[in-house]
Amino acid sequence: MTNALILIATVAALGLLLMPRVLGSQLFRATVTPLASIIGSGFLVLGPILDSAYGLWAPLVMGLLCLLAWVFGAAVRHNIAALDGQGGWPGRAARRIEQVSSWALAFAYFISVAYYLNLFGAFAVSLTDLSDPVHARQVTSGVLLVILLVGWTSGFGALERMEQVTVSIKLAIILGLLVGLVIYFTGQAQAGALVLNPAHQTGWSALTLGFGLIVTVQGFETSRYLGDEYDAAMRIRSMRLAQIVATAIYMIYIGLLAYAFPTGRMELNETAIIDLMAVVAPILPVLLVAAALAAQFSAAVADTAGSGGLIHELTGGRIRPRVAYAVLVGFGLLLTWVSDVFQIIAYASRAFATYYALQAVLAALAARGGRRAAFLVLAALGAAIAIFGVPVE
Repeated sequence: MTNALILIATVAALGLLLMPRVLGSQLFRATVTPLASIIGSGFLVLGPILDSAYGLWAPLVMGLLCLLAWVFGAAVRHNIAALDGQGGWPGRAARRIEQVSSWALAFAYFISVAYYLNLFGAFAVSLTDLSDPVHARQVTSGVLLVILLVGWTSGFGALERMEQVTVSIKLAIILGLLVGLVIYFTGQAQAGALVLNPAHQTGWSALTLGFGLIVTVQGFETSRYLGDEYDAAMRIRSMRLAQIVATAIYMIYIGLLAYAFPTGRMELNETAIIDLMAVVAPILPVLLVAAALAAQFSAAVADTAGSGGLIHELTGGRIRPRVAYAVLVGFGLLLTWVSDVFQIIAYASRAFATYYALQAVLAALAARGGRRAAFLVLAALGAAIAIFGVPVE
């Protein structure tokens, strides 16, 4: 019965998302890009991490992560409004900070591609007899080389057109997962089997681990770079909507997960969600693997293309996009074989926190009074995250 309800919810959501009226909506198109980034890879790993580390406090930590993403998003939205109708930042200092910020974002893309594709590799082998780190890394390495080959020879145009479909599939499967979790949580509650897991991380270690997870709620900043397609008002509105919807999804997900499963039930790894969801319904592991493969590949393509274009622009055309793709793939292969997924998550969190700190400094330069002070405090917080964020042990 649970399998049937999950399938019905997933198919119904997919049908709704692929309706011509929905696909043709400008607000939907402007919202789906940041929304897909925010609840992309992080959704797959965040639940087990928070449940294992923070126990019954996991929903509070999730709320704080979403709040942190919202205030960093406020800085980016302020910058979108400040640049509306201008060709760039006035003043040499602001232009220099913007350039450094763009380099930080390009580097963050380098790490995020490795992050996405290491998850791709882990999920690709998760339901097979080859489910181990070596085979997962081999799959990741192969996909990195495929992306390099495609980007070097013909560009990503055809692959990028798949993004809207893969995003719709992912969102539909997430809704199906939430339906399954609601059913399971209700059953556990009726049986008096809900749990209050103790926190295994407290104090400073809990704080720095939270810092290392900021990448799992990252993605809203993509709205800033859609200026060729949408005006400032639409980008600001769609970013707010994407963050509100993502926060609602994350809070429901973590709220259900934290109290329905004892932490001893799972081994904490990048595919722990598969084992947990197998308890909820047999169909969920297959759906989640399908969502993971589609989401990680499309996200990796998008960030590879974004980094290549950004580096080409920042170097005044001296470095061609396909050269940047080659450097990115080489860096991704290095990270794949010397780091695990949790370490890569922490590296990506630090890179994005650096970018957000610089965006907050730019927002402070364009603000006055109390808002300027608030953005400077936010910049200091971003710097602290970049310095002190740590991976899951």
